[in-house]
Amino acid sequence: MSRIKDVLVPDIGDFDAVEVIEVLVKSGDTISMEDPLLTMESDKASMDVPSPFAGTVKAVKIKAGDKVSQNDLILTLAVSESEISSQATTAVSTAPIATTSPEQATSPENTDSATTEQVRRPPPVVMPVDQKEFLRAHASPSIRKFARELGVDLSRLHGSGRKQRITKEDVQEFVKQALGGIASVKTPAKTGAGIPEMPEIDFSKFGPVEVQPLSRIKKKTGLNLHRSWLNLPIVTHHDEADITELEYFRKSLKDEAAKQDVKVTPLAFLLKACSTAIRKHPNFNSSLTADRENLVLKKYLHIGVAVDTPDGLVVPVIRDVEQKGLLELAKELGEVGERARTKKLKSSDLQGGCFSISSLGGIGGTAFTPLVNAPEVAILGVTRSRMTPVWNGKEFLPRLMLPLDLTYDHRVIDGAQAARFMVDLCKILGDVRRMSL
Repeated sequence: MSRIKDVLVPDIGDFDAVEVIEVLVKSGDTISMEDPLLTMESDKASMDVPSPFAGTVKAVKIKAGDKVSQNDLILTLAVSESEISSQATTAVSTAPIATTSPEQATSPENTDSATTEQVRRPPPVVMPVDQKEFLRAHASPSIRKFARELGVDLSRLHGSGRKQRITKEDVQEFVKQALGGIASVKTPAKTGAGIPEMPEIDFSKFGPVEVQPLSRIKKKTGLNLHRSWLNLPIVTHHDEADITELEYFRKSLKDEAAKQDVKVTPLAFLLKACSTAIRKHPNFNSSLTADRENLVLKKYLHIGVAVDTPDGLVVPVIRDVEQKGLLELAKELGEVGERARTKKLKSSDLQGGCFSISSLGGIGGTAFTPLVNAPEVAILGVTRSRMTPVWNGKEFLPRLMLPLDLTYDHRVIDGAQAARFMVDLCKILGDVRRMSL
């Protein structure tokens, strides 16, 4: 014999109209007392609402995204008479709530009722758990309990839920991959643990705003650069090259290049000059292994070139640069730039880079710090050339000087190596005949 009971939102303190971010049960589910029914999240905390009775869910009356307050109806529950009798002194509206926040998380140790049927769990994933980092993980109490039962260290997971909240599916996916002996791709180990998150601010309180979603390219680029910033000890070396003669030569190629429908830009010379300098300094064409114990020296040379598009920066790769002439490189640069701006790049066009060039010469600036595109170990930044008086030992002469900024991974390249590379690169740009040596 059973009776239908209404399960209401209990006393949630000073909170009102709290958003439901996850409904954890559905019609027909058999649940035990204290099983979580839903998760709510306010500006300061998240909270699970547990069931006051064991029984079978008849109808769920709310959904994710709803705003609820105390005594709002959550669901109806078919409860046995014996269960009601044993819990007669328990008021639905005063059921306890477990709370957690990113700043101070708690993990209550709830024990199942003696009358609750045994739930079969998969074998635990054996791994060391950093308790301090476990408590900092952005997850609800029910997910923390679920993770503890499976032996999963939440600090190793990257949440897929709202505000990067860890969900039950994230934990299950981690367990599935761990049991299969596969390193997780979706849930990598945290990097830069302990860095506080930026607070979420409602800017509309201060005046009119417009919200524009980030493009897919900017999201992807931002993730990659943030990872590089956290993992790589970077240093930037600044220098300038005298490209007066190079510019004379480049302009002299204009008519010949036009016959081949090619526009020769300084970037083609930079590609060729970098390939020549890298041949002398092979560490610039390398990558650290994942365990950081070895250096992989590449016998090929593909150079990525940053292209400004309406959706953000992309870095297509020019392959086998050392094997191509200036006109061939100029033609390929024009073609890949057009494909980038018209969104016709293939995934293969963005892979395999060994070194990168980011040129702001067509826009302006005098210097900047480009970020290394890991697992590459260096990137060359270029800003606008300018005519400058240069002392030759007897007199000042007007020379066209090109500012260069080399950012490098200090684990692989030290300051002396960077300086020598830049000296050689400037020599090559100063005398284009050196490109053929």
